[in-house]
Amino acid sequence: MTTKLELNNVGKIFNTKSGDVQALKNIYLSIEPGEFLSVVGPSGCGKSTIMRIIAGLEKPSSGEVVINETPLKKIAEGSAVVFQKDVLLAWRTILENVLFPLEVKGITWFHRENHQTNRSKALELLESVGLKGFEDKYPHELSGGMRQRVSICRALIQDPKLLLMDEPFGALDALTREQMMYDLLKLSNKFGFTTVFITHSIEEAIFLSDKVVVMSGRPGTILKEIPIRLNRPRNAQARRQPAFDEHVQEVRTIFKSQGILAEA
Repeated sequence: MTTKLELNNVGKIFNTKSGDVQALKNIYLSIEPGEFLSVVGPSGCGKSTIMRIIAGLEKPSSGEVVINETPLKKIAEGSAVVFQKDVLLAWRTILENVLFPLEVKGITWFHRENHQTNRSKALELLESVGLKGFEDKYPHELSGGMRQRVSICRALIQDPKLLLMDEPFGALDALTREQMMYDLLKLSNKFGFTTVFITHSIEEAIFLSDKVVVMSGRPGTILKEIPIRLNRPRNAQARRQPAFDEHVQEVRTIFKSQGILAEA
């Protein structure tokens, strides 16, 4: 069973030395099981705060998060997070990094009865993102894109029903970023998890998503939800469809109207 997610009138105020800062205001969202939703908006609009609230890493100042009809009170069960920085453990091999969350959760993969099953699953995940043969390498021996693939495998080893991704491709070069999009689409099609994807890239959001949420500047509010009219499964041809350009222009027009984008 995948995850249905709702945000009901969520707001967030941070208390700082210089005074209160309202990061989010009146956020309403409904994400269906298996849906891929991207959130785009200017820097500082609260995109990452939304993700942290959904994950249970931050508590909202107002409103509530509801997962499968149950209000969220702690860390969201069945969820996994991929951050912009890979945060791999330098002293562990790639395979050991992928298996690490199972150890944290008390699933001692090195016990004989679990060892082969979990190891095989980790190797299969690494192979699915083009990292077969790298399982015994260490993070410093891999490129940035390869390390981020490991981070995704580390999230998926937990069998998440909800995958939360906070600008996971933001630090990558253009070609690596494009390949990572294809890898993510392939994994999403295979596992069917519900996804919340935070990004600054309009094109990336539209290519990956079933629905794109466009946010205002701070305090972050939702300006528009856009259902994406691109069939699945998707490949490079999807970006040549008229609907793709129409969606891109729609988002850009919203940002221009808000003064977020200004042409020369």
